[in-house]
Amino acid sequence: MKHLIPVVLAAFVLVGCDQQKAAIDDKKDVTKDVIDNRKDALDVAAADAKKQADVDAAVEKAKIEANKVAAQAQLDADKKKADAQAAFEKAKVDAEKK
Repeated sequence: MKHLIPVVLAAFVLVGCDQQKAAIDDKKDVTKDVIDNRKDALDVAAADAKKQADVDAAVEKAKIEANKVAAQAQLDADKKKADAQAAFEKAKVDAEKK
């Protein structure tokens, strides 16, 4: 009986150690899962940010192109106005000669 008590105590200690080790392993696994989830979320966020940057760049390019087209149209209108003004002044000079 004396020899049985230390054996039983040793068994309880080993079972307790195994439970602690299992809890440590579980905590480690949960921590790794959380980190993996954060990494996945970061990848998704980065991909979304890249898509948004592409959209923003496309919008900005479209605005630049629209401004260029508008400026060119204004310059063409100014050229036509200059031609019309010159034609008017020539006609005025011709009218004054008669």
